[in-house]
Amino acid sequence: MCGRPVPADPSSRGRGSSLAAGGDEPVSPPSLVSVIQQPPPPPPPFHRDTARRANGYWPQRLPAPKACPLFAPSREAYLRAARRVVDACVRYQEGGGETDADTRAAFLLGGAGVYAVAALVYRALGLPDFARPLGKFRELCEVCAPLSFLECGSDELFVGRAGYLCAALVLKQRLGMEVLTPAQIKSICLAILESGKQYAVKKRKPFPLMYSYYGTEYLGAAHGLSSILQMLLSYYEYLQPADQELVWQSVDFLMDQEQNSNWPPELGETIERENELVHWCHGAPGIAYLFAKAYLVSKKPQYLDTCIRCGELTWQKGLLKKGPGICHGVAGSAYVFLLLYRLTGNSKYIYRAQRFAEFLFTEEFKAGSRALESVYSLYEGFSGTVCFLTDLLQPNQAEFPLFSVFV
Repeated sequence: MCGRPVPADPSSRGRGSSLAAGGDEPVSPPSLVSVIQQPPPPPPPFHRDTARRANGYWPQRLPAPKACPLFAPSREAYLRAARRVVDACVRYQEGGGETDADTRAAFLLGGAGVYAVAALVYRALGLPDFARPLGKFRELCEVCAPLSFLECGSDELFVGRAGYLCAALVLKQRLGMEVLTPAQIKSICLAILESGKQYAVKKRKPFPLMYSYYGTEYLGAAHGLSSILQMLLSYYEYLQPADQELVWQSVDFLMDQEQNSNWPPELGETIERENELVHWCHGAPGIAYLFAKAYLVSKKPQYLDTCIRCGELTWQKGLLKKGPGICHGVAGSAYVFLLLYRLTGNSKYIYRAQRFAEFLFTEEFKAGSRALESVYSLYEGFSGTVCFLTDLLQPNQAEFPLFSVFV
């Protein structure tokens, strides 16, 4: 079975006034240093969160000791801790991994992410072994090349082809080299394009590319159209001119689906005040990254304008009560401001990011935020929050973990 999406919570929205205390125990973010100094123990072999833990804050933090003085004294200790976690995940993956072999190529929920992170950690430690997980990662290209290799949907970010391309992008950024051959990159891009064309024709869509995940036509970053298009734009030079035009037509169609500076979780829905989602996973805070990439590739101002509107909505409604994390939490909302700072240089976005960071430590947040199930998870737990807090110290280099638009 593919990794199912975490259901979006309609109550996880709004500014501070929406954070009423509930029945769950309050959440209080620990200090930045204390989280890093106490990494989670390796997960048990059967734990579904294995890949997500392996993809925790370690790869995002690898360059931090060089760029951020806070980490420099303990860099080697952090890397050794990262290696313990990664080694456990690699052993699990090579011992059979998930019962569904098709998740071997998943970035955030499977083997591709494990091997990508292992390569980064081993390389940072100066180990020659880093070439081995890189080789394993390259081999997974064959797994996700067939058009419908996943019954639930073969193209989305967490388990599909977009995620595999995203992992390759992270490796290129961190290692300074392309880890896939041009032929491999083209084959994955062509599979994504062909899959989207076939689905759009089958469902008689008025635009050229569309996808579904578990039968739902998602639009947001976690499982939807926006992150798939973002990855195609990230490999824009590998696309034929005709296919480039199809991507732009689909980007513009998605831009037209905007409703009061936001997007519904799935195509065709109408946003209503009581069910509006303003998350990275569903809504403007995640879709903003597609339009940021579209602007960086095309230099067309309408895409930057759309990204700015996403930021304004997030400033109004982005303090969430589902936790501190980056998927559907406060840190995920705040990352939009760091993105906009890098795009515009406007210091007001630093101010806004700082205010969101301060909110994480308020009594209102502690009383109203829900208890975490995966405390150290990159997306749901404190690992992503640590990434955000660290990026506040170096905003010129800040980027949403493992989801860069600047590569």
